[in-house]
Amino acid sequence: MILPPLRNNLELMPSPLASQPGLLLRDCLLYSEAMLVIPPLLIPALACFDGKKTDLDLHRALIRATGEPEAASAAQQMIEVLSQAGFLADENYARLKHSRHQAFTESPVRKAAFAGSAYPAEIGPLREVTERYLEGPVASERGVIGISAPHVSPHGGWQCYGAAYQQLTPALRDHTFVVLGTSHYGPAGKFGLTRKPFETPWGKTGIDDTLVSELEAQPAAMVEDYCHAVEHSIEFQVLFLQAIYGPQVRILPILCGSFAKSIHQGGVPEDDDDVKRFLSALGEIAAREEKRLLWVLGVDMAHMGLRYGDKVAAHADREEMTVVRQRDHLRIERMNSGDAQGFWELVKEKRDDLKWCGSSPIYTFMRAVPQARGTLHRYEQWNIDERSVVTFAGISFTR
Repeated sequence: MILPPLRNNLELMPSPLASQPGLLLRDCLLYSEAMLVIPPLLIPALACFDGKKTDLDLHRALIRATGEPEAASAAQQMIEVLSQAGFLADENYARLKHSRHQAFTESPVRKAAFAGSAYPAEIGPLREVTERYLEGPVASERGVIGISAPHVSPHGGWQCYGAAYQQLTPALRDHTFVVLGTSHYGPAGKFGLTRKPFETPWGKTGIDDTLVSELEAQPAAMVEDYCHAVEHSIEFQVLFLQAIYGPQVRILPILCGSFAKSIHQGGVPEDDDDVKRFLSALGEIAAREEKRLLWVLGVDMAHMGLRYGDKVAAHADREEMTVVRQRDHLRIERMNSGDAQGFWELVKEKRDDLKWCGSSPIYTFMRAVPQARGTLHRYEQWNIDERSVVTFAGISFTR
């Protein structure tokens, strides 16, 4: 029997549990809520789930791993556990995927995906925590047209969130907030749209339906992109916007897929004609509607350490992370000076070994609003676990 392949859209990382070492598998697209830790001894056997090998190959791999000649039952158990979890590209996975996509399509709103985990689901505790996050001096600049904030969990990046969102004044209340978020799970070179209001514990947002309709005509646009249902990079920005301007704040949510082809093969993202057309259309909207738009970038920067595939652990503001800080600041300087070409040249260095997951929203903004100039208010490095670091910043933009 040819074994079904392990899904290529799972999140794999070292287990964070000292009592349960191994490889953690979970479904970032939330087709399945299961999480599995594969013990170190069995990790090599996962190579059998490549769509080419058979159950006999798996049986032999488990014999080599365990030294037990009677490994047939263990092989069958491994197949069943992975399938039931929805982690194999088989009929069960197809059923789970269809069910989730249908539920998103039929829902009148984009439901909060991280309430109760990344932030409080109850309005009282949420109000308390966001008031603490937003404490401090406000609006040190005039004429702000945009901000860049993290999309890391608010409790980890709250000081940079605050540094960015403190630049927004009450006068911006009636603007449309164009929220450019990283699409962690969507296809490269695509832009995910939705007409669904975002619902959080604060309430439901408005949506700028007219601008969504205008962008939907672009070949690079993905209409009612399911990734919105599970993506945090926009949800966390909505949370802060609602805290400042009220539940019905009007947004234009756009998920920006990676520009991986350019990073790995050279050139610029606009070498893809569909990307070029989308950036041009967004630039036309930016120029035409400039007085009623405010741009919000939900971006993290470098991702370093074992969790992100590096061979050594990373520790914030120590050892190699001091070099990462320097390289991050070089990119931020290009970003703040409006040098899109120079910024992208730095991103492409060593095929983006810094793994900036916010590079596509940043570049999209720089091309759509080329006259924007930025001010860095705060930069941070945060150990998301003991061996891995994420970097991010709070930035504001003026024209």
